[in-house]
Amino acid sequence: MTRIVNALSDISAQYDALFVDLWGCVHNGVRAFDAANKALIEYRAGGGIVVLVTNSPRPRAQVEQQLADFGVACDAWDSIASSGDSARSALFLGAVGQKIYFIGTNAELPFFEPLKLIDDPIQISHVPIEEAEGIVCTGLPTADGTPDDVRAPLLYAKQKGLKLLCANPDIIVDRGDKREWCAGAVAQAYSEMGGTSLYFGKPHAPIYDLARRRLSAIRPNIPDDRILAIGDGITTDIQGALGEGIDSLFITGGLAAKETATVTQPDPEKLSQYVSEKQLDPTYSIGFLR
Repeated sequence: MTRIVNALSDISAQYDALFVDLWGCVHNGVRAFDAANKALIEYRAGGGIVVLVTNSPRPRAQVEQQLADFGVACDAWDSIASSGDSARSALFLGAVGQKIYFIGTNAELPFFEPLKLIDDPIQISHVPIEEAEGIVCTGLPTADGTPDDVRAPLLYAKQKGLKLLCANPDIIVDRGDKREWCAGAVAQAYSEMGGTSLYFGKPHAPIYDLARRRLSAIRPNIPDDRILAIGDGITTDIQGALGEGIDSLFITGGLAAKETATVTQPDPEKLSQYVSEKQLDPTYSIGFLR
């Protein structure tokens, strides 16, 4: 059964590194959480390493700029592993072909900039669905969009047997007080139609491989039992940590705030019921990262 803690410092001495989710833990899509900033700065001051592990479809450089815009302190983290970079590696190695039908916003077009770590990336072109060899989805084309908005091209793609590369496995996210659909919802809808969706963010292995490479570049040979994953997504952050064999700290005041009756801390009975229903038991739980 998950153990409720009062602060990161209660358990941080057990870990040399943190894999920290962003949205819902460090910021709310509008501004940084002051307590999270403080907790991570203190952890790093004690010698710990913080790798931000995010399902953002954006490349690392764009994520870094977004963090600055939100007010996330530059001394609160060491490196970034994004779902966008993990998925881009697969894209430029030919995972869904060269002629791509794109589902997303113009702001996410840097996703198609080749990675420097790929020696001979394939050439990608954007085409109508009728000419496509595959689909890339970074999110819905509009902030208030739903998966139903792209149902027609998905049905056509399924009939052609196209694969969909999902740059962000999250289903929903809260931007301030507003809940929005993510690319994971589109990929889920496509799979339910009978199509094939490819995932590279949490809870899937590729993003953890990338996070470990980022960590190893800073301090090699940190064992898994000295890494703590922190996040508010029970089926992304917590499930991913369990799959990777690393401990986890569940932030209950994010996506599951209502289900866990979190004000400052989760209601123990509600939390127990929630994790039991999900059949995913975090090592630790806390209302908010602090």
